[in-house]
Amino acid sequence: MIRLTTKNDFEMIYEIINDAAMAYKGVIPEDRWHEPYMSSKELQEQLEDGVIFYCYEENHCMLGVMGIQGKENVDLIRHAYVRTQQRQKGIGGLLLEYLIENSTKPMLIGTWKEASWAIHFYEKHGFFLVSKEEKNTLLPAYWRIPKRQIETSVVLVDKRYRSLNHSEMQL
Repeated sequence: MIRLTTKNDFEMIYEIINDAAMAYKGVIPEDRWHEPYMSSKELQEQLEDGVIFYCYEENHCMLGVMGIQGKENVDLIRHAYVRTQQRQKGIGGLLLEYLIENSTKPMLIGTWKEASWAIHFYEKHGFFLVSKEEKNTLLPAYWRIPKRQIETSVVLVDKRYRSLNHSEMQL
């Protein structure tokens, strides 16, 4: 079952993010890795900045989370994580499809350049990598991340974004 999370789910969201993010250890640049991957304070800041989390549950156990954040004329997919022991079971795909179906805006996703599994996952679900030049425009326009993270990340977009005349986008 997919549902909107509540403030009572904070600790479980935090736990899932930091469990699943271990996949990035040794993959992303060492200067971008820290433990925990996302602190409680950072998660709280994300919520305050408008990230809305949905979760996938089975038998009242939260197995995965994915956030969405409305930014002007697009929606951003943020913090998509599935518990390590529950990967490869379609949970991330169900969450992503749910968010896609319930969004009317073009969607953007940022992830680490070296996280090939994440890029492949999003491509499998109909997203497309943008050029380095476009990425360097989109990341600072819609995300608040350090320059070093921009250098080591990629952006993927959905077909709604690709079909727009980019001059219509208000960057």
